[in-house]
Amino acid sequence: MSRKKVFITAEIFPEAKEILSKHFDVEVSSKESLTEDEILENSKEIHGLLSLITDPITKKIINSSKNLEGIANYGVGHNNIDIEAANEQNITVTNTPEVLTDATADLAWALLMAAARKIVPSDEFTRAGKFTGWGANLFLGADIKGKTLGVIGAGRIGQTFAKRSLGFDMKILYHNRSRNRQFEDELNAQYVDKETLLKESDFISLHAPLTEQTYHMIGESELEMMKDSAILINTARGSMIDEKALVLALKQKKIWAAGLDVFEREPQIEAGLKELDNVVLAPHIGSATFATRRKMAEIAAKNLVRILNGKEPLTPVN
Repeated sequence: MSRKKVFITAEIFPEAKEILSKHFDVEVSSKESLTEDEILENSKEIHGLLSLITDPITKKIINSSKNLEGIANYGVGHNNIDIEAANEQNITVTNTPEVLTDATADLAWALLMAAARKIVPSDEFTRAGKFTGWGANLFLGADIKGKTLGVIGAGRIGQTFAKRSLGFDMKILYHNRSRNRQFEDELNAQYVDKETLLKESDFISLHAPLTEQTYHMIGESELEMMKDSAILINTARGSMIDEKALVLALKQKKIWAAGLDVFEREPQIEAGLKELDNVVLAPHIGSATFATRRKMAEIAAKNLVRILNGKEPLTPVN
C-alpha cells in the first residue's frame, strides 16, 4: 500500500521531517522561498502541505491539489492561505499558536527598549570609532518607567507583552474587538477606544491579527493623533501600518520613533525607512528562538499526522 505524500516548502527544524517520515513520503524544498507556481508544481499529488507564513497558498493551488487533505502553517498567522477556498474543498488548515507567545512578546519589548534608548545608532556610532568619551547630550533617549503603554490587540501575545511592563510601573491602556476582563483584573489594564489610546499612550504596540478592519489601521490620521514623543512598535503584520505615512511621520518628527519586525510588502522595505535613525528594523524574527521554532515545527508536523490519519488536529484554524 502506497504511503501518502507530504511537501514541506522550506528547510525547517529536522524534527518536522522526522515526525512526518514515520507515516508518509516527505519531500522538502531546497529553496528558502517559493513562488505560487513553484508551490503549485510541487503540490499536485500531495496529501499534506507544511507551509511558511510567507507562502502564497492561493485558491489556484488549493483547487489544483486534488489529493490535498491538510495544510499546516508554520506560524500563528494564516492570512497567506485562502481559507475560504480550503473550506470549499474540505481541506483542514492549522497553525502554531501559543508556543510563540513569549518569544514574540520578548522581541516586541526588545524593539521598544532599543527604539527608546537609541541602541542601534549608538552601536553603529561606537563601531565606527566615533566614541571619544562620555558626553552630556550623547544619544539622549526616552524614559520608559512610569509611562503609558498602549496595546492594540489583547490576545495571548498582547497580554504577555503587557506583562513585561509591570517592572517599569507603566499604566496600561488597551484596545481590542471586545473587552478582556481577565486582562483588566490581572494587569489593571484599562479598556479604551482607539482614539484615546493613540492620544494618551507614550508607547503603542500592535498585536492584532490582520483583517479587513485592521488593514492600515495606523495611517496618517492616526499618526497625527499620537504624541510627538510616541514610539510605535509592530510585531504583528506589516500591512496594519500605512508605511508611507509612517516614513513621513518619522521624518517630520510627528512621532519620536518606531520599532518594526514586520513590513507591508515583505521582504521589500518601504522607501526611506532604512535611511532613518529613529526606527529599529528587524527581519521578521518575532518567533526566532531555537526552542520556539523547534516546537513550531513539531506542532505543524503533528497536525498533519493527525489530519492525514483522520483525526482532529491539535490547533485547527477552520
